[in-house]
Amino acid sequence: MSISVVYWSGTGNTQAMAEAVAEGIRSAGADSVVMEVSDADAAALAEEEAFALGCPSMGAEQLEESEMEPFVEMLEPLVSGRKILLFGSYGWGDGEWMRDWCERMKNAGAVLVREEGVTANDAPDDEALEECRAAGKELAS
Repeated sequence: MSISVVYWSGTGNTQAMAEAVAEGIRSAGADSVVMEVSDADAAALAEEEAFALGCPSMGAEQLEESEMEPFVEMLEPLVSGRKILLFGSYGWGDGEWMRDWCERMKNAGAVLVREEGVTANDAPDDEALEECRAAGKELAS
């Protein structure tokens, strides 16, 4: 089984989290493909039983608008029954964008590996990266 980890990252923080999620997936014995959202295909991703999506908080606590938001909009009607992990970093606020994103995916029928997603304030520290690895392992189990 191969599990995709699709992300958008402006500063590299969410990319570091994506790599840690992929490490966790591999540690559980599954293959993992890490790709930027600009290289991902929503229809192909929706064929997978499980996948991870990462995006930092942007603007007034929302998903990145030019690439990630349109991708999530395309994916939304296709996620019912899929096992999904959501993750991302933020520099301000309290993580509202992640709660909104999790709620949105649950309402679309997705099965979330972590109800609240996995977040890191600014650059992910060792603890946040370890949480990403653990969540990746759960996603693959």
